[in-house]
Amino acid sequence: MSLDLSSSLPWSRARAGLGAVAIVLSAVSAVGPVHAAWEPTRPVEFVVPAGTGGGADQMARFIQGVVTRHSLMKQPLVVVNKSGGAGAEGFLQIKDARRDPHKLVITLSNLFTTPLGTGVPVNWKDMTPVAMLALDQFVLWVNADSPHKSAGDYLEAVRSAPDHTFKMAGTGSKQEDQIITVALQKAAGRKLIYVPFKGGGDVAVQLVGNHVDSTVNNPIEAVAHWRSGKLRPLCVFDDERMPYKAKITDTLSWNDIPSCKESGIPVDYLMMRGIFMPPGVTAEQVAWYVELFRKVRATPEWQEFLEKGAFKDSFMTGNAYIDWVAKAEELHRALMRDAGFIAK
Repeated sequence: MSLDLSSSLPWSRARAGLGAVAIVLSAVSAVGPVHAAWEPTRPVEFVVPAGTGGGADQMARFIQGVVTRHSLMKQPLVVVNKSGGAGAEGFLQIKDARRDPHKLVITLSNLFTTPLGTGVPVNWKDMTPVAMLALDQFVLWVNADSPHKSAGDYLEAVRSAPDHTFKMAGTGSKQEDQIITVALQKAAGRKLIYVPFKGGGDVAVQLVGNHVDSTVNNPIEAVAHWRSGKLRPLCVFDDERMPYKAKITDTLSWNDIPSCKESGIPVDYLMMRGIFMPPGVTAEQVAWYVELFRKVRATPEWQEFLEKGAFKDSFMTGNAYIDWVAKAEELHRALMRDAGFIAK
């Protein structure tokens, strides 16, 4: 399986139905630093459509801290977790908050997988795209006491065992973790037991406790356990290694983790970390938040956060962001159809 969402090349087919969203974002893409009169007049709710401790939650709370420390907003930025219905609760709240510029949501791939897998009536076109902040990697992790020292060892062990021998923990059902698990099953020719949890933090704890055999957590969700010697990374689900060479443990950096491709596992997957607002907000309001996130990204803390979490630095706004999201939706539709995850 190959899901390369690192490119922002224009999506060629017509974007029917984008309506006012495209108009708003076209205006945003043309503005420079914001000197507009509008700014938030009450606390801004920053919705995380996932549980606590996961990658989206950690990024949202990090942004909240940066905004507070650098006084980038006069009003508080309040992080709220809405994980119900595989994130549908959070997305529906944003969809229903029409014209309310005091709500944001940080998105992950459940922006696509939840509507496709559950049939819940929400789509990214029901919200207003603001900005992509970064792309997130996935890593194949095992417990540090596992006999599997490499991705090749792990794959061969799965191949040699009967179906439903190995347990894979992941965030949610019919979402990115399970999509990757299905791809691993195809590469191994064996079925795994997939065990869903509410968030990446819970998933990591399950592996630390040896209750499952592996996970495909994001780097930021497992790095503390890797640093403490409790988990072992086997490969990153990309066609190249991560660029960060600073040591995370006494001997290893993110760059020392081989790509799954070079390890003989033909699976790659990148996930966005992006921001949306409710429908019907104005171009001036969107532009204010675009500038806010530009300021966050300009801080030294952001660069340190990217490296520690091994993110791919990728910032998009305007039509480039719309094109990327549309392309990502079509790719997820194809992957979920192939995995049999589309709601009937």
